[in-house]
Amino acid sequence: TGPTYPQRLQAEVNGQKLRFKLIRSETTTTQARVAMPDPGAAVSGEVVYRRFPTQEPWTRMALQPETRQGVAERAAYMPIQPAAGKLEYHLELTTPGGSQRLPAQGEVRLRYKDPVPAPLLISHVVLMFFGVLVGLRAGLGAIFSAQALKAMAWTTLGLLTVGGMILGPLVQKHAFGALWTGWPYGYDLTDNKTLLMWLVWVVACLFVSERRPTRSRWAVGLASLAMVLVYVIPHSTRGSQLDYSKVESGVDAKKAIGTGK
Repeated sequence: TGPTYPQRLQAEVNGQKLRFKLIRSETTTTQARVAMPDPGAAVSGEVVYRRFPTQEPWTRMALQPETRQGVAERAAYMPIQPAAGKLEYHLELTTPGGSQRLPAQGEVRLRYKDPVPAPLLISHVVLMFFGVLVGLRAGLGAIFSAQALKAMAWTTLGLLTVGGMILGPLVQKHAFGALWTGWPYGYDLTDNKTLLMWLVWVVACLFVSERRPTRSRWAVGLASLAMVLVYVIPHSTRGSQLDYSKVESGVDAKKAIGTGK
């Protein structure tokens, strides 16, 4: 989950039921491609966008016919922004039955990021996945059996330490130029929730003991529950965001990045 995954849309356009996705994340080396299935020659459309968060006038760009992998589409290519720069946009279609806005309400927000080396990103994702997997297994063990709780708790902590507290900041450094934008430097909820999750497992490991199974089960069970609650918060919420007003006042784009909505 999170605000960087494509936004799914389902709409009826000129009598056709269309399902498609609108992009919400792209690298600073590529123009973001906004595309939808071709609704037919009777329909024309535009992407209407502006930089976020600003109150500047909206810019319009026509959706042009394209064929990709044998599928007829209408597409437009958004202007590249600096790392953490965002665009907000929607589609406006002109059909025989009148105008149509997609999505019907609100804007789609697109954020650009610098490229992250694939080995680094894959290592981070894999270690975090297995950290959560082992942590949840430890939580189930705390409910049904106290066996191997200490080993699972320390394994979880190790995976979260490397995946979340070491590789995670390195991924962010490549993508947005900052190792850490959570507490006490910012309000990035992904950084803050990773820190909280890591701390609860540190506490759990301090309390887990083979000689005190009841205390161990409580410690590991609560840590696993905290992990579940943390993952309810969508990834990248209040993440890195470029302040365009600072850029326009002469501040270097890499130094004008804060945390946003």
